[in-house]
Amino acid sequence: MAANIAYTSTQKFLHWALFGLVIVLYALTYGDSFYPRGDTAVAALWRLHISFGLLLAAFVFWRVVLRAVKGAPGLPAEMPVAEQAAAKIGHFILYALLVAIPILGILLTWFRGDALSFFGLFTVPAPFAPDKATARTIRELHSLCANGILIVAGMHALAALYHHFVRRGTILTRMLPGNR
Repeated sequence: MAANIAYTSTQKFLHWALFGLVIVLYALTYGDSFYPRGDTAVAALWRLHISFGLLLAAFVFWRVVLRAVKGAPGLPAEMPVAEQAAAKIGHFILYALLVAIPILGILLTWFRGDALSFFGLFTVPAPFAPDKATARTIRELHSLCANGILIVAGMHALAALYHHFVRRGTILTRMLPGNR
């Protein structure tokens, strides 16, 4: 695991694809505020949100499996122990949120009484009856986790930029395309 100095091309792809999907999903969440209540565009935006959320779930699953199989490059030995611990905790929180958010989104959709549809290619009906109170609670958790991932990912990005520009380390370049 520590022998690698860079992530594989697939790991890099998944890292940046998940970053992009999180941003797209967050934007779609607020897209409905540009339309009047009841506009058909709002329903279309939520169908897109659900479809991209399912894509995120698939990519997260792929990334977790790949991480379990391939591991990740070790942190630089010159990095202080406290920073290494913070990096490990930060990565754990990011993974936990990446797993929790789509699971909560799927449950939210089903507890609202809606089927899951992946870009209209297939549909998975709700396996249980709608429950508005449960849906409301899940929506709050889903929103909390979505806001949380933006904060943690922002701190993750700031740490990578700090290590790149201030410390002049290779932490950031290990995740950039083309670097081995």
